[in-house]
Amino acid sequence: MTYKAISLFSGGMGLDLGLEKVGIDVRLCLDFDKFCCETIRKNRPNIPVLEGKIEDYTSKEILKAAGLKSSEVFLLHGGPPCQAFSTAGGRKSLQDIRGNCVLEFAKKVVEIQPRYFIMENVRGLLSAAISPSINEKNVLPEEMPGSVIRYVLDLFNDAGYTVSFALFDSANYGVPQKRERVVFFGNRGKTRIPLPQPTHSKEGTRGTKKWVGIKEVLKHLNGIKHDHVDFSENRKKYYKLLKAGQHWRHLPEDLQEEAMGLSYHLGGGKTGFYRRLSWDDPSPTLVTRPNMPATDLCHPDELRPLSVQEYKAIQQFPIDWWFAGNILEQYKQIGNAVPVGLGYMAGKTIIDFHTGKTTKEEQNIVRYSRYNGTTDIDFEGKQLELAFNK
Repeated sequence: MTYKAISLFSGGMGLDLGLEKVGIDVRLCLDFDKFCCETIRKNRPNIPVLEGKIEDYTSKEILKAAGLKSSEVFLLHGGPPCQAFSTAGGRKSLQDIRGNCVLEFAKKVVEIQPRYFIMENVRGLLSAAISPSINEKNVLPEEMPGSVIRYVLDLFNDAGYTVSFALFDSANYGVPQKRERVVFFGNRGKTRIPLPQPTHSKEGTRGTKKWVGIKEVLKHLNGIKHDHVDFSENRKKYYKLLKAGQHWRHLPEDLQEEAMGLSYHLGGGKTGFYRRLSWDDPSPTLVTRPNMPATDLCHPDELRPLSVQEYKAIQQFPIDWWFAGNILEQYKQIGNAVPVGLGYMAGKTIIDFHTGKTTKEEQNIVRYSRYNGTTDIDFEGKQLELAFNK
């Protein structure tokens, strides 16, 4: 059987590459970013690309461009822009146009009616509150944490989908990077798709393998040319004093305030400042620029930020995967991508369910203490409690 799929908000195709690994056939990509579209066309010249905003294309136009009928669409997948739900942003929720991309994704699912869907987003979506003007059904009091998910779930449920979701760390699925993302699995029917259990853990306990350190993927890059941005000479002065796995707190005490400047007096651990990566651990989340002061991603040994080539390896892109644009555009595309391994996990979850390799009796929690209370089952229980106590 051919598992035909439509990709929305495709970006650099990290999610798509993971899905391809389990036999899913991506028939169309859609993205607003011109560099992402150029990247897709270069690497996958046989896949049609729609360049523009999702709301500019009707579902009929998307199906036509993909050469598919609704009944032929096995999977619709994508990661709508997530800045509106990021805890680092203004949390404007659905009032922010970028937040509305989540609604546009849901709308396309409802109209196209794929057999399954996968939607990926940031952790902040779990607690995002809905705009009063959007909350037409008054399912929950306005501004209640989690009411965005409640609204979106109702759209899916009304269209005949059963949805499961959880917060996942990509390091727990063999990715050499600690990256948290919420992944939604939708099934057109009444059966809930069980959540995939971790294959890796920090210590390699409970039948899992140990996390994959960056050394495992970067050791293959010896001898190649590295394209990278640079640190200022002033910052290099302090990096010379740090070893792999260290950050600003490992500087001599008499230099810490000098190195940090005004940030020295801010709260929090600030471990992203002057951060050299550890060879033996997964990378922190790859950001869109590795030389920003609060989110430094310095090579464990060399006096430079991670290169574009190292970014690609950590995100598990093929070594020959080409990215369009200048070096900053390349960092941005790779940093915004879904790790290929996380895409593989999501696709395998769908295929295993579809082929009967998983059952309803399987565990519905993610066995990792940091993520207790972040599944759809936990969410439903919390929402009932909040509504009752309001």
